[in-house]
Amino acid sequence: MQTAMRGVATAAAVLAFLGAARGEGSAAVFKAGFAERDVSPAIGAEQPGGYGKAYHRKFHDPCKARAAVFDDGKARVAIVGLDAIGIRGQTVREVRAAIEAKTGIPAGSILVSASHTHTGGPTALFLPGEFADAPPLIRDMVEKESVIADPAYLEKVKAGIVDAVVEADAKRVPARGGAGYGLAEGGAVNRRVLMKQGHAMTHPGVGNPDIVEPAGPVDPQVGVLGAWDESGKMLGCVVNFACHGTTGPEGISADYIYYIEKTIRGLMGEDATVVFLPGMAGDVTQVDNRIAFQAKQFGEGAARFVGGTVGAEACKALVQMERHAGPLGPVVATSRVLHLKRRIPSPEHVAAALELVQKPDKAGVDPTEWTFAKETVVLAERVKREPTVDAEVQAVQVGPAVFLTSPAEYFCQYGLDLKAGSKFPFTFPVSLANDAVGYVPHETALDPQTGGGYETRLTSYSNLEPTAGRQITDALLDLASKLTPAPAPRAPGLPPFQGKPWTYGDRRPQLD
Repeated sequence: MQTAMRGVATAAAVLAFLGAARGEGSAAVFKAGFAERDVSPAIGAEQPGGYGKAYHRKFHDPCKARAAVFDDGKARVAIVGLDAIGIRGQTVREVRAAIEAKTGIPAGSILVSASHTHTGGPTALFLPGEFADAPPLIRDMVEKESVIADPAYLEKVKAGIVDAVVEADAKRVPARGGAGYGLAEGGAVNRRVLMKQGHAMTHPGVGNPDIVEPAGPVDPQVGVLGAWDESGKMLGCVVNFACHGTTGPEGISADYIYYIEKTIRGLMGEDATVVFLPGMAGDVTQVDNRIAFQAKQFGEGAARFVGGTVGAEACKALVQMERHAGPLGPVVATSRVLHLKRRIPSPEHVAAALELVQKPDKAGVDPTEWTFAKETVVLAERVKREPTVDAEVQAVQVGPAVFLTSPAEYFCQYGLDLKAGSKFPFTFPVSLANDAVGYVPHETALDPQTGGGYETRLTSYSNLEPTAGRQITDALLDLASKLTPAPAPRAPGLPPFQGKPWTYGDRRPQLD
């Protein structure tokens, strides 16, 4: 199934590119600016990535806020990639307001997406004081037993994002741009698999003989939007790829995104800014449960493998589009807010969870069962406070490309659906954008007979109604349908031949 879908995706990308390249016309004005800021957490800071507490002990590479600003002479958009597990909507709103005040870029024209590195700083899952007025048991579950953002670190992140966008806006110069796709096969794998017993599991174990087949697809396309100044120097690029940031280089790290950046800068220039936006990777990681040989699937080697593969494919796309780059436009942003219901745990489920978390000694309780009991208790309180979730979906157009955003850890199939349903030659699905509302599984994953897996368990983070995913996809395709794709830039045609053949090579073979 995965092989067939890869072939379809690749063929569609080629046809879309060729079709767009035959179009006429381009924007009269195009400017681009890029900038970045180091927003690395300190040693000892909380390390998000699970439902419990963990702390950073080493440093590997910087976590960054990376920004691009695109301008068609009439409008500007800002695209930000943040090396973090996620970013909450309240934080995004504060950042947008500050950027608008400093630059005039409208708040709704700013896209902020978190890369979902599991080795970043404490920006989520809970915000400081979010459950300060809750009953003592709930407050303890949130503040003492769960991942919670650090107020001082959040200020550093907000300042880094704002400063990066302000600088990128100030550095706008006349530019040429282009869009394209690479194909990074083997770097990402669907972590959910159908088992012989009939339902799906997440990570059942490498080599498990009861694995039947993957329970969902992958998207090997590497989406790229690049920009060069008038002298031909690369200013920066936006890279879009669907895979969890869980390779786990030892220490604070942007994860495999660090090696995407190193790979691109090695070829395209050390000053190039690489803005990374994660694709729909809620069920996709680097771990292959069906791998046929022994291999380390976490750590430095895994980060190099995924980042190097994706970076190389991005480079292939960049050197191809560089030959045809031109002004990009129009630049447009539009959005909508959906009101999504939460799934509510049953009274029996909550009662059993309360009994478990209130036991005086954790030592006799299975750690996994305790964790999910804790999550059930917190979810029950969250549902009382917020029975629905406001979920912003956004479409940002830059010429022939459109970025379609979801605030969720969104399953890969929805990303493929967005690409299939979009009329744009280059459609880049972006997850964990402008908020973090948790896992949104595909409908098939929530099937009571064949579904299942980690992402479908009820938690304070994963709890939206089964139709939430389809509502998000339908809304995004509706937003995209109201935009008009521009043709991809193409190099000027050749003038009539007026020269003469090269005299070194204009003779028949000499056989004397």
